Parts: sequence; structure tokens; C-alpha cells
Amino acid sequence: MRILIANDDGIHAPGIRALYDAIHDLGETQVVAPNAEQSAVGHAITLSNPIKCRPVERNGSFFGYAVGGTLLTR
Repeated sequence: MRILIANDDGIHAPGIRALYDAIHDLGETQVVAPNAEQSAVGHAITLSNPIKCRPVERNGSFFGYAVGGTLLTR
């Protein structure tokens, strides 16, 4: 089974790590989340800046990918 974990609280939020720890044994688990908190940014879009993705390690081993590139529009 493949499992994707994502959130809007960011890759370093404690909840995403707790969820990963609870279910990673159930299947191939991948974590992809914003590089910073994006809560309540429903009216955001990336226009001219590149979307960047970088690997994140926790405790010396690969944890997931941090994604950045959203600009708030008004």
C-alpha cells in the first residue's frame, strides 16, 4: 500500500511526525508538506517564483520533502 501524508502546518509540525510514526509500518509512506506553515492560505497561488522541493532529514535519516513557492493573493 502507498500512503501520502501532507498537511498545511509545515514539514516540521509535530503532528505530521506523529502521524508518520503511527502509520509508516502499514506501507510505503511518503511525506510532502510546505516548508513553512500555510494554514488559512486558501487564496494563494504561485505565479512567477519557482516551486522548490528539498529533502528533509530527521534524526539523521530521510523524512520527506519540503515544498515552497506560494504567494498570497488579494
